[in-house]
Amino acid sequence: MNNNNPNIIFNPLISAIQKVVLYETRTRLYLVGSNNRETRFRLLTIDRTQHDRLAIDENPNEYNALEIRRFVGSLGGQPKVTSAYGVLGFVRFLEGYYLILVTKRKSCAHLGMHLIYTIKDTVMVKVNEPSNTLKTPHPYEERYKKMFQNIDLRSNFYFSYSYDLTRTLQYNLSAPRYVGPNVDIEVDEPLPEWDSLTNNVEKANERVDYAYRSCSRKRFVWNAFLLEPMKGIMLRDWLLEVTHGYISQSCISIYGRRVNVCLIARRSTRYAGTRFLKRGANFRGDVANEVETEQIVSDGHNMCSFTQMRGSVPSHWSQDISKMVPKPPIQLDISDPYAQTPARHFERLLFHYGSPLIMLNLVKKREKRQHENIIAKELVNSIRYLNQFLPPQHRMKYIPFDMARKSRGGGNVMEMLADIAEFVVQQNGMFFKARGQPLTFQTGIVRTNCVDCLDRTNTAQFAIGKCALGHQLERLGFIKSPNLEFDSVCVTMLENLYEEHGDTLALQYGGSQLVHRIKTYRKTAAWASQGNDIMQTLSRYYSNTFNDTEKQHSINLFLGYYIPSKSHTKLNQPIWELQSDYYMHNAYKPLSPRHETRLITDWVRLKIRKCLPYSCSDSNRIVKELFRVHTRDLEMIDGYSNFYQSFKWTELNEHISFEISQVAMRHLPTFRTNYSPFQKQIQERKKPKNPSLTGQSSTSSTASNDSSSSSEADDTSTDEEFSASLSLKEQNQKQTKEIETSITLESLLPPMEEVYGCKVSNPSKESMDIYKRYVQISKLTGSGAAAMGNSMNTVAQSNANGIQLRNLPGINLKPLSDYGTDSYLSVKPPTVSEESLRIYEEYCKIPRNFNAVPKIDEFDQLYRYVLML
Repeated sequence: MNNNNPNIIFNPLISAIQKVVLYETRTRLYLVGSNNRETRFRLLTIDRTQHDRLAIDENPNEYNALEIRRFVGSLGGQPKVTSAYGVLGFVRFLEGYYLILVTKRKSCAHLGMHLIYTIKDTVMVKVNEPSNTLKTPHPYEERYKKMFQNIDLRSNFYFSYSYDLTRTLQYNLSAPRYVGPNVDIEVDEPLPEWDSLTNNVEKANERVDYAYRSCSRKRFVWNAFLLEPMKGIMLRDWLLEVTHGYISQSCISIYGRRVNVCLIARRSTRYAGTRFLKRGANFRGDVANEVETEQIVSDGHNMCSFTQMRGSVPSHWSQDISKMVPKPPIQLDISDPYAQTPARHFERLLFHYGSPLIMLNLVKKREKRQHENIIAKELVNSIRYLNQFLPPQHRMKYIPFDMARKSRGGGNVMEMLADIAEFVVQQNGMFFKARGQPLTFQTGIVRTNCVDCLDRTNTAQFAIGKCALGHQLERLGFIKSPNLEFDSVCVTMLENLYEEHGDTLALQYGGSQLVHRIKTYRKTAAWASQGNDIMQTLSRYYSNTFNDTEKQHSINLFLGYYIPSKSHTKLNQPIWELQSDYYMHNAYKPLSPRHETRLITDWVRLKIRKCLPYSCSDSNRIVKELFRVHTRDLEMIDGYSNFYQSFKWTELNEHISFEISQVAMRHLPTFRTNYSPFQKQIQERKKPKNPSLTGQSSTSSTASNDSSSSSEADDTSTDEEFSASLSLKEQNQKQTKEIETSITLESLLPPMEEVYGCKVSNPSKESMDIYKRYVQISKLTGSGAAAMGNSMNTVAQSNANGIQLRNLPGINLKPLSDYGTDSYLSVKPPTVSEESLRIYEEYCKIPRNFNAVPKIDEFDQLYRYVLML
């Protein structure tokens, strides 16, 4: 963010360990890690004889392929071998440690040259072997193990070897200001301004490359607790950090130019849980159901991103689930008159995103019995109180929108949300980076919530994402107006992404897919879909009633909020015997001295206030390592080779770009009236002539008046569709009447006769007669099975066809080209005229730039030409 010098380039370090092989012996575990090319190897040794203790020994040396083969050969015997793609970490229950490895992966998206993978399969390996074989294991060991494995690592867990998935694109492209994993930006000195550095270069515009290792945001690292036993390892590439949520990518074709749209949802690990068991916030300001969603649009060189988030109302409230009712009553657990818990939550948002903070509240305002309105009032009071201590230009903005009431009242919900979305995008802006253009940044964030932060929230986020996509495409130079039409290819693609995004998060939180979808609020859902909505409601109710408790135990165990112990006391009971997990998520931690002396009204730190409206986190980026590199060909920063992997054979259907293009094909309509991805697509479907209710065939004769009337009704509906399509076509012709008179095929392209010296025309009558006789000769000589060898058969065949060979006049067939003495052994090159050479020479002199973004005028001219086809 603080680097305006285009000659200074920051390159993220690519992990040197992308493949892992585990060799198991009776006393040792050997982890051999290698780079993508399998030319450099590192070694970890784990002692299995140390009971209840993890002894990891890292060899500081680096091996080559020959040395590592010799080492494996020296192990002797036949060690068990497991191939993997990374180490997720270690976990201990009651009887020693387990090693977790990623054994299968699949690339699901890419950002520039950074590949993003999703985990497809994992394996747990027992590390510590019991010293006494007769010793019986602890009776709770297997139960804890099964509870841990309830977290399905094969679905919706993502990682990357070169890109920090826990941070936004705006943060990842900001210049580093602090170096070190334990930096305090309020105490430590930052690096000098990059714009003022000379960098010890000889030329004024000489490029300078730096390599850095990113410092991840632990809030979104789901295996942070599993990686703690590996903190002492020197080589940080062993630590494979994993996020949870949703990542998907699709593309749209804008007259042949591909534009990628990537949706990244990061689920928070703080106060994480299921739908009813985690409500509101804890004392540190961590809210339930917190998800950061980032929408990234890229055309290959230029990138644009917009970030929004969802989360529960930041106050202490809950719902009593002891009674089996669909909607348990909402109750406020703790009174917070000075809004200290919301203050901690909003301060964190100001630190990471800047100002203004926009709160889009979708809960109900008018109810017969107060239910959702309880938390709405609490949120309004908190924002009103905290805004008193903020400067007017940085105060939080509150937008209430009773989405359920507007939908039942017959109003157009999507149009109302579109107005709100336009206000949000104008207030927050977006991050934009393009060659030769100044950087622009997103300041602030929109925070959307309803009660569950699932159905209504997802529809509102889609409306904001749709508006943001229009502005992103406008900034990239593809459209003039940011308004996008529903049912166009572009919006349909985005709607499918947000539908999958909502379904995935709903399954993680509520145990079922979305109940009220985007089509529900658009009033385009079919009546048949209501049955599916009822089934999803029942599935969610069943999951919340019977499965949520076990799922919550698994999450607490996986994230390290609960650590099993053999000593069973009142303070350390088995997790399934605890009445509540309240103290796990609200553990008391003493504040630092500078926070203890801070006033309640001074709820935003001075460091944050100085950076507003910009993000304090992005302006003061922290990296673990930073050093200068003197060549771009180093493997540690060579993103090109890491993306294309030219050192190995790869099938086309396995490449991520091919898969994304195939995914986009599913969003295309079956019938298209125009080829613009931004225009509404009209699908013409003919009704069948035989309704399934009658069961009559279209070829059967009908004598009854009922059947004839039904067929007439079918014909009438078809005529109406045809007339509607004709009227639409006439309307388009009227709109393009002026275009047709000004733009023709001859005006766009030179005629064929001028370029090639020939002209395509219909054949003459003489030529057609010659061709017909030629076809007759072919029939006479090649139709019969033995016509070529038997003259009698030939005469019989000719008499049968009423044609005789003697009646056919002589035909002189002249070859179109004279190949002379050319053969497969030697070919005489043709003679090229001087005029052709001159034309080719002028063509080669025409300047062209294939990487440049086409101009809007060129798109309009091409679009008008396509309309005339």
